[in-house]
Amino acid sequence: MQMTWKKLLGLAALLLLCFYIISVWWSVEPDALTPQQLVQDEGKPIVGYATTSSLIVTLETLLDKQGGWLSNDVIPPSLMMDNMPAFEFGALEQARDLALIMRNEFSRSQSQSTADKDLPAAQAKLNIDHTSWLVPSAESEYREAIKLLKLYRARISDINHPDAQFYARADNLNEWLKEVQKRLGSMSQRLSASVGQERLNTDLSGDSAARQSTPGMASSQIKTSWWQIDDVFYESRGASWALLNFMRAIEIDFAEVLKKKNAEVSLRQIIRELEATQQTVWSPIILNGSGFGFVANHSLVMANYVSRANAAVIDLTNLLSQG
Repeated sequence: MQMTWKKLLGLAALLLLCFYIISVWWSVEPDALTPQQLVQDEGKPIVGYATTSSLIVTLETLLDKQGGWLSNDVIPPSLMMDNMPAFEFGALEQARDLALIMRNEFSRSQSQSTADKDLPAAQAKLNIDHTSWLVPSAESEYREAIKLLKLYRARISDINHPDAQFYARADNLNEWLKEVQKRLGSMSQRLSASVGQERLNTDLSGDSAARQSTPGMASSQIKTSWWQIDDVFYESRGASWALLNFMRAIEIDFAEVLKKKNAEVSLRQIIRELEATQQTVWSPIILNGSGFGFVANHSLVMANYVSRANAAVIDLTNLLSQG
């Protein structure tokens, strides 16, 4: 009887060790895309090819990396993992934003023009709950979205399909950058809340006639739960990874627009700050030290890069808005 218990404990320990090794392997983050992965192999460059390809390859990478899509797994070891699912969700949110802008802005010449036939369906399929594992599963819907995006990419590359277009204009790009600003601003605030801080209410600042539904508090104490600090960190890391892929594509497709506005350097600054968010995390855990304490605070370091990227996005938006 004693030997049986020892065997069971040994098997349990071995199983836990195997789960740990697998979870470490599945937690390896994918590399950012290179410009070479975003352009067609030959022929004249196609406007919109790089941006569409960045969205396609980003989604494919999330689905085909080690372990596949982990956010909707319901069995160990992925059931016990939270860092990579948070990374996936952050990247997915950026992909959803870009898909929506492609549907409403990049593929339409003006507000009265009709939407492309493939992009609305692709964008809708990306909006399924990322934790869905029954029919339809998240992976199946995302792969259907990829197929539709590839159809759109093929049609904008074919002169026999003038109904499919990608318009690289300053106003279109600005619409996407406005969404990027909101995401980066939110990420920066959530990361900074790792140490807790009192925030003053600035909801109605700048407009004396502004009103809100119910009265707000003059100030509030904001602090991220200790259990969620690593999730917020990796969600921001995933969002920055996807955004880096998209910015490198924008640099290709909107090259003439950026050159005319003398805004190439501003975009490169955004890319540089986003690259910094992807540096290797050498610590086995996400530390949450005080601002100037003995222990590092990884969230505040990430918030610094995200805030600098957001400031560069604002500068780029202002440049594009100028005549």
